Amino acid sequence: MAAAQLSDDLKQVLDSPVFVQLATIQPDGSPQVSPVWVKRDGDELLISTTTDRRKTLNLRRDPRVSVVVQPADSPYTYAEIRGTATLTTEGGPELIDELAQKYVGKNYAEFNPSSAQDAERVVVRVTPRKVAGRL
Repeated sequence: MAAAQLSDDLKQVLDSPVFVQLATIQPDGSPQVSPVWVKRDGDELLISTTTDRRKTLNLRRDPRVSVVVQPADSPYTYAEIRGTATLTTEGGPELIDELAQKYVGKNYAEFNPSSAQDAERVVVRVTPRKVAGRL
């Protein structure tokens, strides 16, 4: 299946400090949802997490995801991006610092001083397969 393209309006929202909801699939088939920071790379989404998080474990087992984008100042304007995720540790520390700058204006270690005890960072790259909604 070919990758879906994001609309210009959706790209603009994703380039702002909007929180998104990342849904993964638990081992028993039930959903697991986490609010996360996001960066756009063309039509793909980049999300940072750590190797020990539930979402990482879920994605290693089943790469299907759904991401809901819903701007706080425009809750009736939203998009659901369904796709598949790939995981890598390459670029993990750089991505979390870039996201922290975008969302809180400082490096991640300054924002979260206890991050030195975090497990290794993972870059989750979501390739969209379908986009639905009003963005």
